[in-house]
Amino acid sequence: MSDCLFCKIIAGDIPSDKVYEDDQVLVFKDINPKAEVHLLMIPKAHVASLDELTAEHDAVIAHMMRTLPKLAKEQGLADGFRTIINTGKGGGQVVFHLHAHLLGGNNLPGFE
Repeated sequence: MSDCLFCKIIAGDIPSDKVYEDDQVLVFKDINPKAEVHLLMIPKAHVASLDELTAEHDAVIAHMMRTLPKLAKEQGLADGFRTIINTGKGGGQVVFHLHAHLLGGNNLPGFE
């Protein structure tokens, strides 16, 4: 998608503070962190949101879910971490390319 911010980051047209990359996903630091550790994991294939997932995306979603805990440990989050996937405008999604937030550390905000 030529107008998608995250697709442009994947293509290298927009710089990011990359933490991890493989053939399926890219992980980078959020430019507006909400916690001491705040990473975004995005699939390289454009999928607008969880609502757009089909069976063809099963492998990449499983890969994301298995990779997130490994990244958390590498970031020093041995005591735990939070993952968030906002879906749709009403769910707080701002960039319409599926992405998982990985948050943790000392100033992790709570839910009230």
